[in-house]
Amino acid sequence: MERLIWLFQFLLYFMQYHQVSCSSSISSFSTCTHHLCPHDQRFALLQFKHLFTVNTSTDASWWCEHLDLASPKVLSWNESCTDCCSWEGVTCDGLTGHVIGLDLSCSQLYGSIHPNSSLFQLSHLHHLNLAFNHFNYSHIPSAFAHFPNLTHLNLSYSFFSGSIPSEIRHLSKLVSLDLSYIGIRLEPHNFRMMLKNLTQLQELVLSSVNISSVVPMSLTNMSSLTYLDLTYTGLHGKLPDSIFHFPNLQILSLGDNYDLTGNLPKVNWSSSSSLQQLYLGSTSFSGELPDSIGYLKSLTSLDLRYSSFYGELPDSIGYLRSLTSLNLDLCKFSGSIPESLGNLTQITSIYLGGNSFNGQIPFTLSNLNQLISLDLSGNNLHGKIPNFSGKLIKLEYLALAYNNFNGPFPCGVANLTKLALLDISSNELMGPIPSNISGLNNLQALFLLNNSLNGTLPSWLLNLPSLTELYLGSNRLTGQIPEFQHKSKLMYINLSHNELRGPIPQSISNLVNLTQLDLSSNNLSGVVELQTFSYLKNLVNLDLGFNLIQGPLPVPPPFVSSFLFSQNKLTGEIPSSICNVSFLSILDLSHNHLSGAIPQCLRNLSNFLLVLDLQFNAFEGNIPMTFGKGNQLVIFNLNGNQFEGPVPRSLTNCRQLQALDLGNNKINDTFPYWLGILPELRVLVLRSNKFHGPIDTSKPKLYFPKLRIVDLSHNKFTGHLPGRYFKFFKAMRNKTMPNEKYLRVGAYYSVTVTMKGLDIYLTRILTVFTTIDLSSNKFSGDIPNVIGGLNSLIVLNLSHNSLTGLIPSSLGDLTELESLDLSSNQLIGNIPNHLLSLTFLEVFNLSCNHLDGPIPRGKQFETFGNDSYVGNLGLCGFPLSKECEDNQSPVQPGVLLQQEDYTNFLSGFTWEAVVMGYAYGMALGLVIGFLMFLTGQPKLFVRIVEGKKHKKVKMLRQGGRRN
Repeated sequence: MERLIWLFQFLLYFMQYHQVSCSSSISSFSTCTHHLCPHDQRFALLQFKHLFTVNTSTDASWWCEHLDLASPKVLSWNESCTDCCSWEGVTCDGLTGHVIGLDLSCSQLYGSIHPNSSLFQLSHLHHLNLAFNHFNYSHIPSAFAHFPNLTHLNLSYSFFSGSIPSEIRHLSKLVSLDLSYIGIRLEPHNFRMMLKNLTQLQELVLSSVNISSVVPMSLTNMSSLTYLDLTYTGLHGKLPDSIFHFPNLQILSLGDNYDLTGNLPKVNWSSSSSLQQLYLGSTSFSGELPDSIGYLKSLTSLDLRYSSFYGELPDSIGYLRSLTSLNLDLCKFSGSIPESLGNLTQITSIYLGGNSFNGQIPFTLSNLNQLISLDLSGNNLHGKIPNFSGKLIKLEYLALAYNNFNGPFPCGVANLTKLALLDISSNELMGPIPSNISGLNNLQALFLLNNSLNGTLPSWLLNLPSLTELYLGSNRLTGQIPEFQHKSKLMYINLSHNELRGPIPQSISNLVNLTQLDLSSNNLSGVVELQTFSYLKNLVNLDLGFNLIQGPLPVPPPFVSSFLFSQNKLTGEIPSSICNVSFLSILDLSHNHLSGAIPQCLRNLSNFLLVLDLQFNAFEGNIPMTFGKGNQLVIFNLNGNQFEGPVPRSLTNCRQLQALDLGNNKINDTFPYWLGILPELRVLVLRSNKFHGPIDTSKPKLYFPKLRIVDLSHNKFTGHLPGRYFKFFKAMRNKTMPNEKYLRVGAYYSVTVTMKGLDIYLTRILTVFTTIDLSSNKFSGDIPNVIGGLNSLIVLNLSHNSLTGLIPSSLGDLTELESLDLSSNQLIGNIPNHLLSLTFLEVFNLSCNHLDGPIPRGKQFETFGNDSYVGNLGLCGFPLSKECEDNQSPVQPGVLLQQEDYTNFLSGFTWEAVVMGYAYGMALGLVIGFLMFLTGQPKLFVRIVEGKKHKKVKMLRQGGRRN
């Protein structure tokens, strides 16, 4: 969106700055009184006209209409008028009558230019402008080189394809060449030759032309340039400093060339420089902004966004008195914001977001009475927000989010009467929202998320006349939601994670423009009228989760995509009217008191439904869903209900399914081995049901290729552990899968797992976390040795079975393991010393087996208590009170005993998860998650995911550390 806005601004500027003066000197509606136009050139123009249609629906026409420049000039070419010099867009030589200028820009032409086009018969042309038309992706004919006198050529935004013909370099008289935004490529060799031959060029605009070339040295010889735009051309390598010293250069735009490097000159940047606009955004330019920047007295626009510039801003930036636009977003600048910025009295926009500026906002910024946009978000600024005493009277956009501002809401904002957007999210503001901002009648968007604002929610705030976006989530607002007026323009409302109470006002049905509504995580109560939302035909995302709402499920809006009503007190059945929602993609009714059967008609939504989460209700009967081919289901969760019968075989049609949770029901079936053909399945939970029999591994090619989380615990599975499956669990043999981090739509998936002795409710499944829980079944036989190959495993629970034989030493190869539970089996022999390699092990339970011999000493084993070994009468040594005999002395750390390969099975599943909160608008954006498990021991596990940083903190009594 930001690039689209920039493109629009560029095109507007281009059409103003770069308009070729080729207009007719005589109105097309004038009476033809003289005949200057030669007959052959008149005929050529008419032929050219008839090759095209006038099409107002092309992209080029759209841009022209929005710039108010659309003009189908050829429609005015009157064949009965023999003087073509009077036609619109045509310019003739005053003496000879030859056509020397043709300006058909924004003429809404649609068609192809062929190599034999009559256009190329106009051999006297000096100026040719065909910009902003649609030439149907035809190739640029080499015949464009047949204009020997051409000085100005503009084909920008005209929808050609292929390559720029090499013959263009023969237009040696060209002063201005614009081939931008036409979807073509320029071979590097031709680019170099063109620069070498076109020595008179003053304007070269090749934006979005695919050059993909190292910066050619011939570019440094073009000192006549006044305008150079090579934005988004694939240039790479180091830009020579000499370009910055071109004596006539006014506009230099090299942005969006991500591998283009260079530095700004520190010396010899003369005050006589003509440079007016400098755009190096989205490049790999680096270094500090030199003091010499202050010499560019003519500079009006400086844009270095998304580059690698660093260090403090020099005070000399305040010398740029002509500057109107400054964009340093998402660089690496630090230090305080210079007070000298207050000298830039002509400036209209300042963007300094996403840097590391600290200190306070300099009060000198109040001098900038022409300022329209100010963005200081995403820095380390602190202190109170200045009131500016109403001096920024033209300010429309103010963004101060993600800083450390504190104190009360800045009352001076009330004086900024033209303000359209205000964003002070993620700071430390406190106190109530002041009533004096009720006069901001132009305010369209208000973002106050993630502060400590308190007090009641003002009714006037919800009814500001221009307000369309209101984000007040994650504060401490109290009281009831006020009534809404009929004239409200609100489209986006986020009041989540506050302390609001009482009923949802019926007047919310007046918000006919409402698109997204998030009232989750409050104390809202009462019964929602069934038709409250049914009239909101524009509502796409509705989240009322984590409240105290009672009664039946209200009728969802007709075009809603996300309908989230989890963690409430809803009762009754799911109404069949829910199937009237044509584009429902996420339905979350989990953790309520709903009952009855799932409506059969939900199968009709399978082409759009991504998430169906009905866990922890009282639904019953068989699982009725019939999933057709081509469905998009990603997450299917029925955990914690009373479903019976078998697992529906039609789930094999769910080729996008990533998480299937049928745990804690009454499902009576054998292991659904056929789920192994699902190519994307990562999570399989069948725990606490009536599954029975052996896990069949005899079926070919059904190996669950991406499975990372499996819970089959608390069933009646029998036979050996499914070693054949474990051998081919590819995803469990890699710590991370390529190009994956989270489950798709993972913010809407949650699961309850037994981990480290506790039932943990997890959301937002990470693909780097793996677990296997096969506990509390009737498995027998040996633990397969091949299980040691599942090197990403974090939790392994095989407890409460009838497993026999030795503990395989290969378990010591599971170096990521944090929880290992083999308790309540019939295992024999020694504890392998190779398990000392498990330096991240926090939970270790071998109790209630038939183990004997000394307990290994050192590393994590020094942290485990008696309860890890109770019920093994033959064990001895620390921490047990039973000492070992001399011939049973435990091996010290560093001496690892080899144990024979006793088994050939492999059993491994892995869980990975972090606790996540919903982001407003059902986005899957910035996440701060945490997972804390306390086992009664002084060990703590924390995972933090914050922005681009992944921090793991491990607090251990003793033992290893993660690298």
